[in-house]
Amino acid sequence: MSITVEQIVDEALALPSKARALLADRLVESLDPTDDGTVQQLWAAEAIHRRDEIRSGQVLAIPGEEALAQVRRSIGQ
Repeated sequence: MSITVEQIVDEALALPSKARALLADRLVESLDPTDDGTVQQLWAAEAIHRRDEIRSGQVLAIPGEEALAQVRRSIGQ
């Protein structure tokens, strides 16, 4: 007997939060198994771009704790 995608989804949703997060991460990683480093190059370019925006004053950085507090307030926690 074969298992359906809907059955897999039901079983996955019954997992604890951390297990679902791990499963989601593994599934996303499986979608684009590029080994040529393209994704890493794109992220490196984005990181450099963001760094340059901060250094030039185009973007103002805020402390991580303040950013998290803003996110928590915006989602009502």
